Amino acid sequence: MREKLQAIRGMNDITPTEIFIWQKIENSLRKLASQYGYQEIRFPILEKTELFKRCIGNVTDIVEKEMYTFIDRNGDSLSLRPEGTAGCVRAGIEHGLLFNQIRRWWYLGSMFRHERPQKGRYRQFHQFGAEVFGISQPYIDAELILMTARLWEELDLKHSLNLQINSLGSSASRQTHRESLANYFALHIEYLDEDSKRRLQTNPLRILDSKNADMQQLIEEAPKILDFLDADSQKDFSILQKILTHADIGFTINPRLVRGLDYYNKTVFEWVIADEQQAAQSTVCAGGRYDNLVEQLGGHAMPAVGFAIGIERLISLLPKLNSAVSFSAPDVYFITLGESAIHKGLLFAEYLRKRLPALNLILDVTGDAMRSQFKRADKSSARFALILGEEELKAGTFIMKNLREKTPQEIILQNEVIQKIESIFML
Repeated sequence: MREKLQAIRGMNDITPTEIFIWQKIENSLRKLASQYGYQEIRFPILEKTELFKRCIGNVTDIVEKEMYTFIDRNGDSLSLRPEGTAGCVRAGIEHGLLFNQIRRWWYLGSMFRHERPQKGRYRQFHQFGAEVFGISQPYIDAELILMTARLWEELDLKHSLNLQINSLGSSASRQTHRESLANYFALHIEYLDEDSKRRLQTNPLRILDSKNADMQQLIEEAPKILDFLDADSQKDFSILQKILTHADIGFTINPRLVRGLDYYNKTVFEWVIADEQQAAQSTVCAGGRYDNLVEQLGGHAMPAVGFAIGIERLISLLPKLNSAVSFSAPDVYFITLGESAIHKGLLFAEYLRKRLPALNLILDVTGDAMRSQFKRADKSSARFALILGEEELKAGTFIMKNLREKTPQEIILQNEVIQKIESIFML
């Protein structure tokens, strides 16, 4: 017997019994984006590897260890997208949509990273992202955080997530901080692991991302970026804190929050799971400002800020739903008995769908016995069964039976079916 093929580890199927919660989340996100005036943008899952190297940084874990990268037949190095901002910015520049414009965009789709699969961390995962271009004032940073807070409230997750914020300052202040970090860690080089020793020479800021338990005390005592902020960054960070306080959104300033991507500057933030703050996969939503990225990729200088939400991690916080009632059950299950009834049923079902576009109807064309078809009708959770057999064909009628209440079945003339269904389902 041939070996049974299975999905790639860390790349998961979403079955019909699970899809309801995904659709619920996706619909909530689309509605949220629309309420704030965001437009959808879609871009490829495959890009030139150089795009991610230039955006994310050559010495980040994503580029060094996690990207799915290969050489195609033309000799080009291509990568599956590990995050959405880079592709979004590339698309905006390529189509001339960003110059001297304010844009509010959102996207939703699969991202890919070659990580060790575990709960809340997968090799193919899904993100919702929102990006704003052309606004330099910190008020838009605040609105993005308010936007996410509204979502948590709507999903009844207000008390499940905590907000952490930080500021990375300007390029100049980051450089000063970087030099201070390099000097500090160089004095304690014997306590650094091999990854951190390498990063000491390339980008010491990345050492702060280390999850090595033996280095946490050393990292905790390292120079903090907030002590190096320029005046403009200090002002923006202060304004953000005042707005969040007035909006009654609690937050913690986390000076070690640097984000794992090199393109961030000034404000960065994360919403983390309240009871798992020390867990590596506790972040549900993360974002910040990246004012230099558009110019870095060849566009005109433009301020920008955004966030991304991990859909799998968000779903993990929601209560488990009963799969038997978690889907959109059909209104009518159409039972057909005999070949002639199947032929007639196919045409009449199309007539019903055309006349009543809001009607959800399943047509049974198996030709099985009535008992088997009724079992399927009941399992479908449909409210009513519409029955067409040989006798009904001759009489020009249908039988309609309520599957959820014990009431007598009704005989309905063919030309009265539309009116009957409209009255039952208020269509």
